[in-house]
Amino acid sequence: MATYKQIQEYVKANHGVSVKTCHIAHVKHMHGFKMKQAANRISPDSRVYECPDNYVPLIEQAMKHYGMFA
Repeated sequence: MATYKQIQEYVKANHGVSVKTCHIAHVKHMHGFKMKQAANRISPDSRVYECPDNYVPLIEQAMKHYGMFA
């Protein structure tokens, strides 16, 4: 499984866009990945920064590149 840093670098190199780790976490959650809740998260049911719709396919492409899903 790729790290958040690897995904960020892939998206930046291929699309020239910087994505936040919270955007990657949101996409992972959308695809059903089991993750721990961050210690500094205020509410387990809400997100401060959801991933913008135009970044979702870029992050998904990086995740596919690293074999995280088909």
